Amino acid sequence: MKILDFGSLNYDYVYGVEHVVVPGETISSRDMEIFCGGKGLNQAIAAARAGAEVHMAGMVGEDGQLFMDICKENGIDVSYLKQVPGKSGHAIIQLDKNGQNSILLYGGSNRKITKEYVDEVLTGFSKGDLLLLQNEINMLDYIIDKAYEKGMRILLNPSPYDEKLAACDLSKISVFLINEIEGEQITKEKEPEKMLDVLEEKYPGAGIMLTLGSKGSVYANKGKRYRQDIFKVKAVDTTAAGDTFTGYFAASVLKGMPMEEILRKCAKASAIAVSKKGASDSIPKEEEVDGYELL
Repeated sequence: MKILDFGSLNYDYVYGVEHVVVPGETISSRDMEIFCGGKGLNQAIAAARAGAEVHMAGMVGEDGQLFMDICKENGIDVSYLKQVPGKSGHAIIQLDKNGQNSILLYGGSNRKITKEYVDEVLTGFSKGDLLLLQNEINMLDYIIDKAYEKGMRILLNPSPYDEKLAACDLSKISVFLINEIEGEQITKEKEPEKMLDVLEEKYPGAGIMLTLGSKGSVYANKGKRYRQDIFKVKAVDTTAAGDTFTGYFAASVLKGMPMEEILRKCAKASAIAVSKKGASDSIPKEEEVDGYELL
C-alpha cells in the first residue's frame, strides 16, 4: 500500500516581523526568506520522512522545477506531477518574534487541475491505498468522489476551511485532520469535546483527528477517544507544525501502528518541527524523531 498526496505546492515568502500587521498598519520586516512549501508538499515530505511510500500529484508552474527536485531529494515519486504555463502557487507569511504566523495564499497553478488529470492520476492507485488531501487545490469534490469509487482511504485536512468544501461529499472521508480553529468553524462549538461530539454525530464512519495547539491532540473514533500532550520546546516557527503532524499521521496509519503510538510520534515530530525555521526544511526524518529525547 502507498500514499497519494494530491495537493498544493507553494513558494513561501516568509517575512520576519515584530507582530502580525493589523488593518491600516504599515510595518517593516526584519528579514525575508524563501522556502518551498504548500500543505500538499509539506505533508508529502513529512509522510516520506516518516518512512512511507509517497506519490505526489498536483500542478506546478513554469517556475516549478525546484518542487520536482525537492520531492526527488525526499524519495517522493513525481511521476504524477504536471508542469503547466504560468506561475506556481505561493504564500506570503508573516512570522512574529514568538514564532506565530499569518498566511496569505495565492493559488496559481494549484487551481488548474482538470477532471482528465484526476482520472489519469487515479489509474495508478487501488483499494486500500491512502489518499491525503487538503483544501488548497481545485476539483477537490471530484477527487474525493473518484477515489471513493476505487475504495481508497481518504484523509482530509480541510484547510483552509471555506465554502468550496460544501460541494464535497464529506461522508466519504475516512479521517478528518483538523485544528481547533477549523473545528470551531465546522461545528460552531468552542469546546474541543463538543467539537468532537458534533463531528462524530455528523460523520459516524470517520475518525476525527483534532489538534489543540499547546493542549495537545485528541483522536476520536467509534466512541473511543485517545489523547496526547505536546512535548514542550522553544517555538521558532510554527508554519509546518500541522503539516508535520498530518504527514506523520498518514504514514503511521499506513504502517498499521496503534493509535497511542501514532499520536506520540506525531506530537514528537511536530515539536521538533516548530523548533526550526522554514516549512518543509523544518520537518524531521523518522530517525531523528525516534532518537530525539524530549522532556
